[in-house]
Amino acid sequence: MTQFAPSRRSLLLLAAALPAPALAQAYPDRPLRFVIPWPPGGTNDIVGRLVSDGLSHRLGQPVVIENRGGAGGALGAEVVAKSTPDGYTLLLGGSGSLTINQLVRKRLPYDPATAFAPVGMIGSGANVIVVHPSVRATNLRELQAAARAANPPLNYASPGVGSTGHAAGALITQVLGVEMEHVPYRGTGPAMNDVVAGRIQVFTNALAPMQPQIQAGTVRALAIAGSRRNAALPDVPTTGEAGFPDIQAATWYALFTTGGTPPDRVERLFAALSATLADPEIRRKLEDGGLDVEPSASPAAFGRFVAEDAARWEPVVRRAGVSVE
Repeated sequence: MTQFAPSRRSLLLLAAALPAPALAQAYPDRPLRFVIPWPPGGTNDIVGRLVSDGLSHRLGQPVVIENRGGAGGALGAEVVAKSTPDGYTLLLGGSGSLTINQLVRKRLPYDPATAFAPVGMIGSGANVIVVHPSVRATNLRELQAAARAANPPLNYASPGVGSTGHAAGALITQVLGVEMEHVPYRGTGPAMNDVVAGRIQVFTNALAPMQPQIQAGTVRALAIAGSRRNAALPDVPTTGEAGFPDIQAATWYALFTTGGTPPDRVERLFAALSATLADPEIRRKLEDGGLDVEPSASPAAFGRFVAEDAARWEPVVRRAGVSVE
């Protein structure tokens, strides 16, 4: 049999006849970078690592975690904002780093409105309000009385300026009508360490990193800042049950990529995230950490949620007078 070597011209004609997607490389065809804008050890890190494992399995590529803490999540967010918009750099964003932080910081090295492409929600969890056992309070009314009598004022920790914990603490002081001093940290872990040591009296944060300390008795849980009790703390009332329904503070976690990423790649990430959150084992682990798993209907629907969340927190931040130059 005679074999004919294809000419260069015939190869070009064949390529021209193929549809464009067949010529493009499949996405993704190399590892992805997943930036978590907080230090290791906190809820963001726990959630991010669970989700990254699921994404890697469904995208067929390694998803490499990179912790970039600092500036209330802005340092890590900047990395993603300034990356090539090709869907290979991901961000674990949340209510602190992607909404509250932009409200308190007058100067950010990126435009929050265009820097990120929303992919989808992972889940959210109402914050739990805890105190060090030295504070004579077993409920919010008693915390209100203790704060009013304190001299010097009680202090409250947050994982950083512009974090959900920062805004939640400001909201608590406004609703209770008390004065408390804000002490920011670089992440949940360092803040929790000082609360346990008694250097900080009050802390409001997601349940997962605080649950072991609550169970050990090194901190005391006063209330869940949400509309319903948490199954992991069935005896801890909601803020509404405690008489302060206006104290509502949930931390949400979500997936973003760089603004300007092609829509088909955003949809590919959305599909991988949705499949990850439908995995019973991953879902169980997230729920065990105190999260309500809440997949988005679409990237566009999630984008609308982000805008609404920023609008909800704006008056709280304005009344607290919180700003960072």
